[in-house]
Amino acid sequence: MATLAQEIGGKRLELLKEVVPKLSRVSVLGTSTQPGIAQQLKEVERTAGALGVKLQFIDVLSPKDIEVAFREAAKGRAGAVLTLTSPILLSQRAQLAELAVKNRLPAIYAQSEFVQDGGLMTYGPSINDLFRLAATYVDKILKGTKPSDLPIEQPKKFEFIINLNAAKQIGLTIPPNVLARADKVIK
Repeated sequence: MATLAQEIGGKRLELLKEVVPKLSRVSVLGTSTQPGIAQQLKEVERTAGALGVKLQFIDVLSPKDIEVAFREAAKGRAGAVLTLTSPILLSQRAQLAELAVKNRLPAIYAQSEFVQDGGLMTYGPSINDLFRLAATYVDKILKGTKPSDLPIEQPKKFEFIINLNAAKQIGLTIPPNVLARADKVIK
């Protein structure tokens, strides 16, 4: 299964810019030791150039780096936060969401679990859809198909989720045209 993690960071930045039209600086949180991080960052940088947004990459190598990351974001005058795919960030999602609210920073995350734990918004492949697809592969393998004979599957369903409670806490109004595109709105 492919998750397209490297390819959709730019779309997340576009969504942030739609929610905060005057956005000029974004802190990008990621883990430099995570495979694929350079490709994820490159895609976000390409989109940032097109949107006229300056990026500040902040390396989060352990959970203790998260509070430091938000202090660095404040020093860099970030107007928003974008997280890249990272097990460290995922494991600390409640703290990330809490710090984004505390610092009044709109944030977009790589996985839906962040929004369920109080984050503002997420955009990415539907994990439940990927799980169902994985189950069909397991079934085929158990029935004798060689894994090497199965094609790599791309995600078919993407989710855009917005948490209006988080928006309210940071004093942000989500534009109606953005809300209308959301697959799920948490109130």
